[in-house]
Amino acid sequence: MGIGDAQVTTPTAEDLETVAKQLGRAPRGTREIAARCPSGHPSVVQTAPRLPDGTPFPTLYYLTCPKLNSLVSTLEGTGRMKEMEARLAEDEELSAAYQRAHESYLAERDAIESLGTQVTAGGMPTRVKCLHVHVAHALAKGPGVNPFGDEALEMLRDSWPSGDCA
Repeated sequence: MGIGDAQVTTPTAEDLETVAKQLGRAPRGTREIAARCPSGHPSVVQTAPRLPDGTPFPTLYYLTCPKLNSLVSTLEGTGRMKEMEARLAEDEELSAAYQRAHESYLAERDAIESLGTQVTAGGMPTRVKCLHVHVAHALAKGPGVNPFGDEALEMLRDSWPSGDCA
């Protein structure tokens, strides 16, 4: 299994236990395992639009792999998000692709449960606020859906995946 090879599955008790270890807390509102690490562990979960206590949670895809989370955090620390966001104003094709990613994310979340908001996650469609969200979205949906998630995964290709992350 390589980067972007999503295998959506219903989470097992073992998956939820692994995700709890990855996050350092019990997962909340997990609907599906949206992608797995090459080791077979969950790397992305799909979360319900509302948590069990009723709190709105607009982040549909949540990155759980600790190794990948660390790598994405390092990438964020290099200033890449500012560069990506600046390109939105200059590149109409990129801006249109990012808008489509936002619309797809919103439609998918609203098909589960509408939160009555156009807010998706990660700053879409006008900002680049959180690469973790974009990487999770790209892993869950595969290449060609989220341009910044695809780009970040390409930057990390040589660092992840390897070994057992959980």
